[in-house]
Amino acid sequence: MTRTATPSQTVGPFFHDGLSRPGWSDLTGGGRAAGQVIRIAGRLRDGDGAPVDDAVIEIWQANAAGRYAHPEDRQERPLDPAFRGFGRAFTGRDGGYAFTTIRPGPVPGRGNAWQAPHINVAVFARGLLKRLTTRLYFPAEPLNETDPVLNSIDDPALRRTLLAVAEAAEGETPRYRFDIVLQGEGETVFFAV
Repeated sequence: MTRTATPSQTVGPFFHDGLSRPGWSDLTGGGRAAGQVIRIAGRLRDGDGAPVDDAVIEIWQANAAGRYAHPEDRQERPLDPAFRGFGRAFTGRDGGYAFTTIRPGPVPGRGNAWQAPHINVAVFARGLLKRLTTRLYFPAEPLNETDPVLNSIDDPALRRTLLAVAEAAEGETPRYRFDIVLQGEGETVFFAV
């Protein structure tokens, strides 16, 4: 009997059909969450600059007070019952995605060094065997200068791939653009977690 190894296989394309949940891209509880409501939008692109459709972008973050809705976050800061802290959006044919959330507060890191306000981002797409993980930081944030994760990246050009770009506000809602490039020129920094 001859045995052959089962070939590896990538996941997808099925994300939109299998994981779509209306409303998961709004983390604010319909605007009831405490803090400044913001809008984040961007495009997911491959190494050739082409849009990646039928992918999932997940975010998780601290609330406006800088506390995660997670049992291991035991800070004395308040939890916000209207703020979920986790969201999921799907990319369209143009690779576009969008979230409505709140601007997170700073959180303590290792050694009680403060981490700048940030949003953790995961990417799931066909052709990827494992999710990709990165962070979104806000421009002109003073704590960016001392954030231990952001400053672990020596190359300033690579660090810039983690900074969202402020855009014109929608009424009173600030907007940020955060494009994600999977590989090649302008590739977003991804972390091994």
